Amino acid sequence: MRKGRNTLKLTTLAATLALLGGCAVGPDYQAQTPDLPEQWPEHALLGPETSEWQFWWTRFNDPTLNALVERALDDNLNLQVQIQRIEQARAKLGLSKANSWPLLSGQANAAREQSSAATPRELGDGKVGNQFTVNGVLSYELDLWGRLAREREAAGAMLAESVFGTEAVRLNLVTDVVTTYFNLRSAEQQLALTRETLGTREETLELERIRHERGASDPLSIRQARAELERTRARLPEQERRLHELRSALAMLVGYGPKEMLAELDFGDGKLTDIELPGSVPEVLPSKLLQRRPDIRAAEQALIAANANIGVARAQRFPSLNLQALVGSVALDSNDLFTAPAAMWRMEADLAGPLFDFGRARSRIESAEAQRARAEAEYQLAITSGFRDVRDALVVYRSTERRVQAMRRQIEATQDMLALAELQYRAGRIGFYELLDAQRNLLDTELTLSQVVSSQLAATATLFKAMGGGWHPAPS
Repeated sequence: MRKGRNTLKLTTLAATLALLGGCAVGPDYQAQTPDLPEQWPEHALLGPETSEWQFWWTRFNDPTLNALVERALDDNLNLQVQIQRIEQARAKLGLSKANSWPLLSGQANAAREQSSAATPRELGDGKVGNQFTVNGVLSYELDLWGRLAREREAAGAMLAESVFGTEAVRLNLVTDVVTTYFNLRSAEQQLALTRETLGTREETLELERIRHERGASDPLSIRQARAELERTRARLPEQERRLHELRSALAMLVGYGPKEMLAELDFGDGKLTDIELPGSVPEVLPSKLLQRRPDIRAAEQALIAANANIGVARAQRFPSLNLQALVGSVALDSNDLFTAPAAMWRMEADLAGPLFDFGRARSRIESAEAQRARAEAEYQLAITSGFRDVRDALVVYRSTERRVQAMRRQIEATQDMLALAELQYRAGRIGFYELLDAQRNLLDTELTLSQVVSSQLAATATLFKAMGGGWHPAPS
């Protein structure tokens, strides 16, 4: 009868402890619901969103660019650092999960000692003796206030933050590779234009010398031709420096090693004019941007972790209950271990908690609450920054498109002007200076067009980035 009552008491105690263990102190996370616009400005210019936009850089149809992006995703050091942070966060989550399970440990001890001769006979009487001990200990902390549960929640959110943070770094890396590649091709085109024009200037100077020898030109024309030749040649050092810097930057982004960095950098013979411009960018509704942008998702996970840490700090104000069970064997001879007389066991419960901590617990809670407030502000900032990025990227995307069209019309007008100037110069209606001015305008316009085309391509890549392109967000 007594055994039944003891069993009932133990069952009641276990149920009570289980109910207590299901209570987690601290605030539960409430998803943020910011006020969002229904559509973007000039929304109609965007195209449909499909799975093909995940690898948006392939839409430029440049094999060299695709290979560079693939290598960057494999070898870039910054991305590797982020990946290792994911592994670290995953290990922390595994540790927090393991802390919710009992701990089983074992201990074995062998001792040989001589007691004092002054001790009573029953305590040793000065004899030399052995003692062997083997114990197994099972310990378990009951999560009465949900501290371990909140720690798991925080660790899971930190892991998700690391994953989304890595996706943000990955997206930034791809965008940097793409825009640097476009700038590199633009610099190569500008250098080629300048060298081609330099050859034309040298021919023009030689023709003017011949004309002067025949009396068809004056010394001023020769000096003007030489000055224009040197003016064109003076462009080369700056353009070559710019090209070298872009090659080095691209090599760094794609993960070249020291040996490759010091060698001659060669990124193929692609041309800026061969790069195709995507006809449209994916249509992403403002409400979907919160899921599409990995930096916003990372900021939200940081907020979830900070919110869970408040529960951890509050739970530390309450006592913790630790249960421990020990089963073992103690004998003076190893052969007597694990026999009935040598068996021993012990069960105990340890309830411990702070009484007077002079404000330590309160300070921990205030610190956790301040961290949550900061995380919430950073989350709101990430949302605002994300929408600003999209708005700015849309403006740049459309303005560069209009500017390219205007520059192409200017090229056509400048070419017509140069053709007419050459006819009038041969007819003697204008001087050599007017002809040089028309040639100079054409070179400046061609160089500017190369820059603007590169800017248009880069603006397209930036818009893809702002829209959160290039990755598949996890389902909500």
